[in-house]
Amino acid sequence: MPVSRSIADRTRDLVRDEALDLAADLLVDRGWRGLRLQDVADGVGVSRQTLYNEFASKQGLAAALVLRRTEDFLAGLEAALDGEDDLYRAWTSAVRTTLDTVARDPLLRVLLTGRGTGDLPPLLTSEAEPIVAAARDRAAGFLLRRRPGLDPATAASAAEVAARLTVSHLVLPLHPPEVVADQVATTVVRFLGPATERSLSTDRART
Repeated sequence: MPVSRSIADRTRDLVRDEALDLAADLLVDRGWRGLRLQDVADGVGVSRQTLYNEFASKQGLAAALVLRRTEDFLAGLEAALDGEDDLYRAWTSAVRTTLDTVARDPLLRVLLTGRGTGDLPPLLTSEAEPIVAAARDRAAGFLLRRRPGLDPATAASAAEVAARLTVSHLVLPLHPPEVVADQVATTVVRFLGPATERSLSTDRART
């Protein structure tokens, strides 16, 4: 019996991945209104009801696309944070990595901002919580690894501020990426207190 469930789970995962791959292609080619669950179901070879059972709605399918795509650049964000010893440099690198990744990826740009389709609701303004929470958790983990004595709630708050500021720029860019990266990094290190601000001042003196 356990083996049967395992096979069923693997089959479901495969169908889900194929559905998301096809939906991504259709979304970029046809836009939001041109993306139909029936077309995705036909392309994957399952019933429309099967997709509804998995994603609940077309909006749920789009949200699943966002979460899968963001996993890639969240991994890049974490690598950028871990690649620097200084907190200011780490946050600057992480924000630039996020902005550059979205700029290079047409699907991410469509999914996160709604631009390019004319009819896709911007998911970062209507359903941002899973994305912000994932970025917050990755960044908070970095802070706790770098400063083990830091209060976890403080780390989570600082990380969430950084995530929300970065998201705001993606939705409504007002400054060049390097300015945004500096603003976010400065905000985070000042939020964390005087010891971190001294690190920021020392780092800027070196540049």
